[in-house]
Amino acid sequence: MKIVTYNVNGLRPRIQQYGSLLKLLDSLDADIICFQETKLSRHDLRADLVRAEGYESFFSCTRTSDRGRSAGYSGVATFCRVKSAFLSTEVALPISAEEGFTGLLATSKGYEPRKECPSIAEGLECFSRDELLKVDSEGRCLITDHGHFVLFNIYGPRAVQDDSERIQFKLTFFKMLERRWECLLHQGRRIIIVGDLNIAPAAIDRCDAEPDFEKNGFRKWFRSLLVQNGGRLLDIFRAKHPDRKEAYTCWSQSSGAEEFNFGSRIDHILSAGSCLHGEEIQEGHNFVTCHVAECDILMQFQRWKPGNTPRWKGGRSVKLEGSDHVPVYTSLVEIPEVLQHSTPSLSTRYHPQVFGSQQTLVSMFTRRQTTEQVVSEESESSQIPSREEFISTPEKYDSRASQITMLDSQSNANILPCIVAKKKARHGLGSQLTLNSFFQKRTHRSETSSSSFADSKLCRTDISYSQIEPKGVPSADDERDASKDCRSNAFDNNQHECQLDACDSDKEKRKVALQEWERIQRLMQNSVPLCKGHQEPCVPRVVKKAGPNSGRRFYVCARAEGPSSNPEANCGYFKWAAVSKSKGKGK
Repeated sequence: MKIVTYNVNGLRPRIQQYGSLLKLLDSLDADIICFQETKLSRHDLRADLVRAEGYESFFSCTRTSDRGRSAGYSGVATFCRVKSAFLSTEVALPISAEEGFTGLLATSKGYEPRKECPSIAEGLECFSRDELLKVDSEGRCLITDHGHFVLFNIYGPRAVQDDSERIQFKLTFFKMLERRWECLLHQGRRIIIVGDLNIAPAAIDRCDAEPDFEKNGFRKWFRSLLVQNGGRLLDIFRAKHPDRKEAYTCWSQSSGAEEFNFGSRIDHILSAGSCLHGEEIQEGHNFVTCHVAECDILMQFQRWKPGNTPRWKGGRSVKLEGSDHVPVYTSLVEIPEVLQHSTPSLSTRYHPQVFGSQQTLVSMFTRRQTTEQVVSEESESSQIPSREEFISTPEKYDSRASQITMLDSQSNANILPCIVAKKKARHGLGSQLTLNSFFQKRTHRSETSSSSFADSKLCRTDISYSQIEPKGVPSADDERDASKDCRSNAFDNNQHECQLDACDSDKEKRKVALQEWERIQRLMQNSVPLCKGHQEPCVPRVVKKAGPNSGRRFYVCARAEGPSSNPEANCGYFKWAAVSKSKGKGK
């Protein structure tokens, strides 16, 4: 059987990338697929996002929105490919499943109902319930028991050096997990740990490892768990490829590091326990040596492909599809079947939000959007021209511009609330409908369009977003003159002539806007410095991190990040942008 771990960096965009959840799962061709960083809240668990034919799925979602993050900033999911979800002897189908690892969240077995009053997991009694719930509330762990082994799907917390709160959270998280692992091993269970642990254990696993790289506390803790350092876990990838260099699973998206394979190996598959032969006493017999055929990195899923345009040659504007991680897999052999069992009740097939148990009367009349419909709507909305397209190709949109009637400021103020109201109505079809709304007569679009001009508030409810003319850069006097000319004829019988005049005026405005935009671009090009290593224009960035320099602009080399020995990579140039005199006086 094949097990895959993959940090998808958002399950929804990966499904859109492949067209459907089933196609995404089939592309990995594995019996057990463990996703991290799904970025789904419990309210997002719709059938098209969590259910696929031939797979049983289990999810753990974030239960908190602390630190200013949304409720779907992490999350893990495990998909199991099975022939039958009931009375099955397949190892891929879990015997039991648990959300989290503390025992306080949902735990279920295929033959037992979900526990109403969960108790603390064995080995974690020294922690308070509040401590356990705080660590276990970010949707970072799923445990599935497959009979011959217990599988941990983990998304480890990330903590930067100057964030003491998250460093303590990460320490507590792994300390609790280690106790849970030790307890299972003490019971004679075999464990397999997969996921993005956010730890590169050794210098060989990092592109730019400094001399003191391995002195980091988390890396020392990771290595202390391994067999070669007196622990009980085996790093399966390093067991199969002990000396392979530049074997990375994650790259920085912002710096384009994958172009030069400038990354780190933080996605792991670990294992501990005896083999299934009953000969663990003999030297050399363990689960890995007897049952692991292969373990490797699936580089074909990398966003950067050979032949892609380099960043400094225009590749920066090309959007690369995919996650900033790649999957890692392991193949197991000689794994016998287990006793007959059914899918645990933690499976999404029993989730009330997926298949509508406990539905309200309103939800029965609401049609849910599938992922394909969402993608279709987004593609339609992407056809709306950008400001640059509108200015550069005015003839393409003349027919659209000729349909616009210029209104005064009071009319424009009335139009916007109508458009917003229409948008809210479209996105909230199934929210809090009243009984009277089922008996109200719907107004036809044509009726609304024909009567809208006579409306006292001049509210054009049939105006689409693509019909709103983007404003150029002309002076306010020109805009007032144009609006006055149109307002004087807006309600005359010569409406058609007024529209033509407005169209001609708009062409002039676009010409002025184009000239102004070209002038701004020339100024920007003259102010952008050249990097010292390649004598190429730099790219501007803004400091987003809180601190004294927050919001300040700076310039860096435009090339992708890579090793310093490679002259084609980023030269490391950095320069603060000049501060304007007005801002300087304020300081």
